[in-house]
Amino acid sequence: MPQSETHSHNGDTTLTTTPQHNHEQQEQHPILTLHLKDPILGTISDTLLAITTMASTNSTSTDPLPSSSSDDVAVKAVNKRYEGLVTVRTKAIKGNKGAWYWTHLEPILVRNPETGLPKSVKLKCTLCDSVFSASNPSRTASEHLKRGTCPNFSTGLRPTGSVPSPLPISMVAGSNRKRGSPDSVSPTSPTTTTTITPYHQNHTLAMVESSRFCSVGGEIGYTPVHNNSVHQHQNQQNLVLSGGKDDLSALAMFEDSVKKLKSPKTSLGPCLNKDQVNSALELLSDWFYESCGYVSLSTLEHRKFQAFLSQVGLPTSNLRREISGHRLDARFSDVKAESDAKIRDAMFFQVASDGWKNKNWYSLCSGGENLVKFMVNLPNGTSVFQKAVFIGGVVSSKYAEEILWETVTGVSGSVVQRCVGIVADKFKGKALRNLETQNHWMVNTSCQLQGFISLIKDFNNELPLFMVVTENCLKVANFINTDSQVRNSFLKYRMQELEYAGLLRVPSPKCDALKDFTFVFPMLEDILCCARVIQLVMLEDTFKVTCMEDPLAREVAGMVQNEGFWNELEALYSLVKLIKGMVQDIEAERPLIGRCLPLWEELRTKVKEWCGKYNVMEGPVDKVIEKRFRKNYHPAWSAAFILDPLYLIKDTSGKYLPPFKCLTREQEKDVDKLLTRLASREEAHIVLMELMKWRTEGLDPLYAQAVQMKQRDPVTGKMKVANPLSSRLVWETCLSGFKSLGKIAVRLIFLHATSCGFKSNWSFMRKISANKHSRVAMERAQKMVYIAAHAKLERRDFSNDEEKDAELFAISGSEDGMLAEVYGDASLV
Repeated sequence: MPQSETHSHNGDTTLTTTPQHNHEQQEQHPILTLHLKDPILGTISDTLLAITTMASTNSTSTDPLPSSSSDDVAVKAVNKRYEGLVTVRTKAIKGNKGAWYWTHLEPILVRNPETGLPKSVKLKCTLCDSVFSASNPSRTASEHLKRGTCPNFSTGLRPTGSVPSPLPISMVAGSNRKRGSPDSVSPTSPTTTTTITPYHQNHTLAMVESSRFCSVGGEIGYTPVHNNSVHQHQNQQNLVLSGGKDDLSALAMFEDSVKKLKSPKTSLGPCLNKDQVNSALELLSDWFYESCGYVSLSTLEHRKFQAFLSQVGLPTSNLRREISGHRLDARFSDVKAESDAKIRDAMFFQVASDGWKNKNWYSLCSGGENLVKFMVNLPNGTSVFQKAVFIGGVVSSKYAEEILWETVTGVSGSVVQRCVGIVADKFKGKALRNLETQNHWMVNTSCQLQGFISLIKDFNNELPLFMVVTENCLKVANFINTDSQVRNSFLKYRMQELEYAGLLRVPSPKCDALKDFTFVFPMLEDILCCARVIQLVMLEDTFKVTCMEDPLAREVAGMVQNEGFWNELEALYSLVKLIKGMVQDIEAERPLIGRCLPLWEELRTKVKEWCGKYNVMEGPVDKVIEKRFRKNYHPAWSAAFILDPLYLIKDTSGKYLPPFKCLTREQEKDVDKLLTRLASREEAHIVLMELMKWRTEGLDPLYAQAVQMKQRDPVTGKMKVANPLSSRLVWETCLSGFKSLGKIAVRLIFLHATSCGFKSNWSFMRKISANKHSRVAMERAQKMVYIAAHAKLERRDFSNDEEKDAELFAISGSEDGMLAEVYGDASLV
């Protein structure tokens, strides 16, 4: 049989048909070359010329008939299977009945190269030419087409009855075949077979036959001019064919087919009324705004997304302009009015400012730009987003002070006394202290989250353990990653033990690993995780030979085989994990200011246990903790701890009294000084008298037990206070006798100890920063950030979508395993 090949030269596609050689007669047949200059089918004139050349060629190819032998039964079974599949596929393509996937799967016969007899039946994907077993076509279609293994398959190609199915077409002139063997052709019946590979970019090649034209799905139908075989006249040299100058019908239907291929029909979506369209676009806009950069504006113009909108009956024209235009303005106005109303109804509030630190443990904002976010904490336990401000990489304390005070006045208006304090990740303590000194009613504190993160930096700078472990681990990691022989052994054993063949993570040469522990911790994690892998590498004979020649290899081997190296590494890693665990708890619980003293006491207790476990001297460690504690300490910590009924202690008499015995003498003095500063001059002495009464009488046991009642959090499993607002409500109701002290207490115990809000999409923020000189772009970005932040705070979602995605991809299930098997099978085809 003739074979077809497709070549591409300089953008032109060439279809070449060459005949097979018959064993009995060595007749050379002309070669048919079809040049397709048009991206779909080539120019009409060239195609018609090729068709005429094909028909005028006297090509006769014959295949030898299979000889009868003991294998006749097997050959007949293969032929029967092939004919059955061809029949099923033909019916499915014609639309009579059958599965959808037959438009993309084509049965083929595989012959024995020695005997030429049919050996087996395979299924060939007409989209990517992959070959599969024909035992289960349904499973093959499901795994290869539906699950995305085929690179050229799209769900839009699935036949719907109205759109022609894209198929590679085999044109066969002559059908005088034996029933027993579909591939056996009578020697007297000339057969010419031409296969055209589909062009899968925007269109699909049509089926062109020299004698007729028809479509697969019945979209275009023309009555055949001739029979299935082209009438060949051996003695006539100038043939008159369809498409010749004496017959223009082929030219007309060819033009019609090209027009249909270039402008394919699409199924119309449901017809929606104006209200339904507007409601759907409102939901789409809200989703886009709340994603805040995770979905770009350009995505709205993606052809697949617009095809989806058309499918569901939504308009696609000017969608980008509409969402970033009047709909954005309207949505921002509604959200801003709602937030302003909440702030206006509150008796007092606290301003939270986050983002002054351009580098911390969790996020690195590059480009020299910081996005400082301002929120307003309300007495009912909710928070409202206020604004986001871009600042430069280097900001003076005076400039920070001006921005903070501008925010306070902008929120409170003329009554600035409504702002009872500011909490910020500590830019410079001077800015917060100056504002507190100038406004005596304010309590300005630094963020506890930032304080605990800074403690890791303190340990790294002042504890010799950190420097020793860091230097040793750098030597081990760099040696394993750079020495080719050791690296290959490490990758081999890591794949065997951990099923992952990555190298050890090491800090970048640009950063100072000894000063910035942020980049060191991943390396420690990898080395500790690969302890057994590293030991196996050191036991190899090849490594022992390397040690004899390389002094660095001997040094690394000595460290790795020393038990002290691993004990010090584990001790340092354990300490950092301990602090990181407390940081994560603070970030999740967002404690109030009265919780600060218990948090630091909890840290001291855990670190003391750590020192005992790893035989570390407590003195230097306690010194580092105390130094950081004093940097972050504020007298309001002690005052809120004393005034909050949540921390009352039951004494021997059954009374619930303030925990003054937990304070030092200096902290007790801090309480007196702070309360007198927050009170007016006329009420200062009254506040101190009521404080003494509170110290001796405390709170009724019934109310104290109600305030301190806890329940298990269904999410974290930890015990939490059942009603966090009960502490403030007690002062406003049953402790209303403390008039002067009560006014200060309700404001003081309400203050938040952290400034962390929702996590931003930093990549989106950097894009905004790059276009900061465009006023319109900045205004739109500010509005989108405002809407997204408002939505996150409304549902109390402080997480990051990037972290959620990482968790989803980390989950492995049975479906993922099945997909892996499918991909593995496909690679073997």
